[in-house]
Amino acid sequence: MKIEQLIVQQLYNSKSVTLQDIGTFILSPDVAIPFENDKDSAMPLNAIRFEYNKKAGQDEELISFIVSQTRKIKSLATSDLESYTLLAKQFLNIGKPFPIEGLGILQKTQEGAIEFSQGNSINAKLEAAPVLLKEKNKEEISFSTPPRETPGKQWIWVLLFFLIAATAATIYYFLKKDNKEAQVVPVVNTTVKDTAIVPKDTVVIAAPVAKDSLAKPVTAAVINSFNIVINEFNTKEAADKAFARGTSFGHKLLILKKDSTAYKIVMPFLRPLSDTSKVIDSLHKYFKAKSYVDKN
Repeated sequence: MKIEQLIVQQLYNSKSVTLQDIGTFILSPDVAIPFENDKDSAMPLNAIRFEYNKKAGQDEELISFIVSQTRKIKSLATSDLESYTLLAKQFLNIGKPFPIEGLGILQKTQEGAIEFSQGNSINAKLEAAPVLLKEKNKEEISFSTPPRETPGKQWIWVLLFFLIAATAATIYYFLKKDNKEAQVVPVVNTTVKDTAIVPKDTVVIAAPVAKDSLAKPVTAAVINSFNIVINEFNTKEAADKAFARGTSFGHKLLILKKDSTAYKIVMPFLRPLSDTSKVIDSLHKYFKAKSYVDKN
């Protein structure tokens, strides 16, 4: 289950949930949440209230809920939640809306605060999964005595060790002796004709390899964020209807205002800019619409 789904389910359970350095979502006590076997229903207006707090701390109840649902240890669950809030702040800091499926959209204002726009859909409430405890298998107790090693075989291993050590020392001695006796005669720095004969005892020393010939490290691909426009609409109602339909299928979409009378639905991506053509082709085949990169 995704982190954002766990955040929504915890809000349904405790009526409030806090994201670190962002703020707190508060669910109205009058809202009835359907269970998993019920059909999805519409979220009432003003059912979720958001209180912005840039100094908000960690929600320990949310972390405990993530641990119970994912079976992860507390440190890993905390790390997953921190990664999610960090991604949200990155989107908000670059002026991009950050949607939370089942809640709505967060967006940063010109004054630097964060405002919340409630969504229309409501997810079914999931029952908390019970903790599964595995019973440890009983170990059989053996009263048999382990067999003792035969002393007569140990001297063979000792002898083999000394033979290997003596062989290695002998090889090292002769290699070191040969290196000392070798004499390197430097090449005289004079101009020699192509037909000149090199003396028999002269050892030619190869020039060092130039630094430029060494392989340079490969630079890692830069990850960018960009939006692909899925469709455009002339009214806010039509855009909201298409947005609700798209998000109900699990797509992460955003509604952006094109001008005073037009709206566009986009899908955000965190991928290299070189992948935009592949993404556009895939979205065109899936949505049957003429997609393009949003340059705003």
